[in-house]
Parts: sequence; C-alpha cells; structure tokens
Amino acid sequence: MRIFEAGQTVVRRDVHRTGRVWCEQAMRVVADTSEALVAACAPGADARWPTLYAKARADNDRSMRTEAFEALATGEWDLSPGSWQDTELLLWKPPATWFSIYAFYTSAGLRNWYVNFEHPTVRTVDGFDTFDLTVDLVVDPDLTTLTWKDEDEYAHVRRLGIVTDSEHQAVDVARAQVLAMIEERSGPFAEADAWAEWRWDPAWPTPRLPRSASAAK
Repeated sequence: MRIFEAGQTVVRRDVHRTGRVWCEQAMRVVADTSEALVAACAPGADARWPTLYAKARADNDRSMRTEAFEALATGEWDLSPGSWQDTELLLWKPPATWFSIYAFYTSAGLRNWYVNFEHPTVRTVDGFDTFDLTVDLVVDPDLTTLTWKDEDEYAHVRRLGIVTDSEHQAVDVARAQVLAMIEERSGPFAEADAWAEWRWDPAWPTPRLPRSASAAK
C-alpha cells in the first residue's frame, strides 16, 4: 500500500464506476498508518465539484442537487473549480471500510462529527479514490446525539441505480459498524478529547490540486 508522508498534499477523489471523476478535494496528510489515513482541510483548499452540485451549494437549492444526481446517473456532468469553505476538517479513513469519519471545526471549536458512507479507498499517485454513497450520519461533539442525514437522497440514488444492491448491503453493514464504534468509543472516538482540541495550523500551506489531478477527466 502506498504510504503518504505527514505534511504531503493528497487528493481525495470521488470516482464513478465508469472511471469518471465526480469531484476532488485537496487535503494535507496528518498521519498515515496501517490503521487509517488522517488528513486535514481548511477554507481555501482547492476543489472541483460537479457544476450543478456547486450551484446547488451556492444557491442553497436542494432541488438542484436532485438534478446533479440525475446527471450522475446518465454519466453527463461537468466539473467546476471551487474551494473548501467555512470549516476546518480532520478526516479518518481506514483502507477497507465503507465509511470515513470527519470532525468539523469552526472558530468556536469542534462543531460535530460526520460519518460519510462511501467506497473503500484505492490509493493513487496523488492521493486516494473513493465514491460517496450519499447517506451520512451527523454526531454531536459529545457523541450522545446521532442524526441520519440525506436518507431521501439516498433513496433517490437507489432508484436511479447509482447505488447498487450490493453497495446498499455494504452500507447497511457499515452503519452497524459505525454505531458500534460510537458505543464502544473506538477508532477516532477513543481519542475524542484530543480530536476536539485539534486545530489547523495557520502556518501550513493551503492544499492545492496538483496539475495531474486538476487535469483529470
């Protein structure tokens, strides 16, 4: 397995089963071990998103997100340059899991934990590939309140065939794994206090997409 050095810029890409890039985000490696890759991001970091999805974010229009998913189902979408906004984040991603765990931070501190259900990672020259499966879990900082997010969109992408039956089964297993981790305080939740104190170092350079990634189709 390719190992990344702390401080290195990596690119997290969502790659559709056709091989086309759905989106990509530049991040900074905090640590990379056999257990998990830990990477970070801050406002201003380079990204590329589907044009319709980016417009939905800018206009706060969820109906346009539906259009973006329909474009994904047909394989016809364009990417637009963008940048990460509003929050700092820390990502924990084991190599074989169907999820990753994020911690999101504002100036007030840890805002929430966030579990993104997605494909296991495939390491690349520039970083790693996965594919977001839409449904998410939002967890309060103290790990006591859990809220499932985007179940409606998950049902929609299931109808569109974006998430297959086998992927759906993997997500069901991953949901149970994540709930057990929260209950047992394992993974990053075992060090929840240390994660809550983490901050992006202003001296770190803003992550930029390398030319090889930003030119990808």
